[in-house]
Amino acid sequence: MYDIIIVGAGPSGMTAAIYACIARKKVLILEKSVYGGQIVNAHKIKNYPGFEEISGYEFANKLYSQVKNFNPEIKFEEVIEIKSNEDVKEVITSKGNYIAKSVIIATGSKNRKLNLKNEDELLGKGVSYCATCDGTFYKDKVVAITGGGNSAIDDALYLSDIVKKIYVIYRQKDFKFESINLDKLKAKNNVEFILNSNIVDIKGNDKLESISVKENDTNEEKDIKVDGLFIAIGHIPVSSMCKNIVETDDSGYIIAMENCKTNVEGIFASGDVRVKDIRQLTTACSDGTTAALNALKYISKKVTNK
Repeated sequence: MYDIIIVGAGPSGMTAAIYACIARKKVLILEKSVYGGQIVNAHKIKNYPGFEEISGYEFANKLYSQVKNFNPEIKFEEVIEIKSNEDVKEVITSKGNYIAKSVIIATGSKNRKLNLKNEDELLGKGVSYCATCDGTFYKDKVVAITGGGNSAIDDALYLSDIVKKIYVIYRQKDFKFESINLDKLKAKNNVEFILNSNIVDIKGNDKLESISVKENDTNEEKDIKVDGLFIAIGHIPVSSMCKNIVETDDSGYIIAMENCKTNVEGIFASGDVRVKDIRQLTTACSDGTTAALNALKYISKKVTNK
């Protein structure tokens, strides 16, 4: 039996592992794909204390190396379900079952899709969810980006320095925020804004050829030839493995307040997967610390009460 099973090896999960291992607990980290989470896609990190500038990929590698030095058990397996049987928690993966005294869910979030025909088929063939990962492939080419949040604007500004032309497509008539990067983007000569519009079709066979955009008021559609399409419309929580046991909101985010405790004793949620106002690298790591320390208190209390 493990003391703590941590589901997810992003910054929040890995921070939790460090604290749990320092307390000399038996820790298992379960990760579906690769360590690092969404931060590996960050081109540059400039707002994390201690680093003037570091890439997301480098940050993830440094954190993972630090975690490995504490010798937790790490398995790359997809978690299918989490169960709670009084004092024992069971985590079921694609390869086996594991039991622990407590569980920390740090599964983060994933890219929200447009859910259009050809979106999946053309992924990596013109369609991308990561401008900093794939932007350099489109040097001096024509691309489009859809989304109206800060991340979409930041991505568009980054791409504008690489591509020949970029279309910024947003479903609202105007942006609901002001930022330095938005002002910079509006001043660019190779940027064209298409507002109050939605992408309704993605066209291409072996590679992306064009997109169809519909204007909301007139329903007028037009085809735009592009070499690349970047989708930046937000994220959705990765919480399907625990929806039947912990409380979530309507969007699927786990309801766990600042103490990272869920409605189930001994199960904690940290990072982007939980309900919270601010989702940043620093807050993810903070959650990992909080979840681990509260898990340790939970385990200690159970031992004391026996």
